[in-house]
Amino acid sequence: MARFDETPRADLGIAAAAGLMGAAGVALAAVAVHRLPTPAMASAAQMLMVHAVAVLAISAWAVRSVNAAGWWRVAARVMLLGTALFAGDIALRGFEAGQLFPMAAPIGGSLTIFAWVLVALAAAVEWWRS
Repeated sequence: MARFDETPRADLGIAAAAGLMGAAGVALAAVAVHRLPTPAMASAAQMLMVHAVAVLAISAWAVRSVNAAGWWRVAARVMLLGTALFAGDIALRGFEAGQLFPMAAPIGGSLTIFAWVLVALAAAVEWWRS
């Protein structure tokens, strides 16, 4: 297992991005409660917070993995991207500021689902190679 000072920069970057995603989720939840109480805003906030924690957990597996670290890192990155696209597009629509780009939310949601499949594959690779 890697010590913190030996942790690859990629894993620290993933963890930092997850922290920012969690902070954005809390901020968006505050907006959803105090300014724009819509189900869409609450959903975007929840997606950000839940998946921020998931990305941190996946990143931790990447750090400790001997057999499938690359799989874990890919899963974390895909989850970050998918969640950001989904929640970002939903939040922009909630603010009535347009959208990221056409089909951003469905693409982001699909990427997030795919990321969870990658988590399962990473675990399977970890098990298979151990």
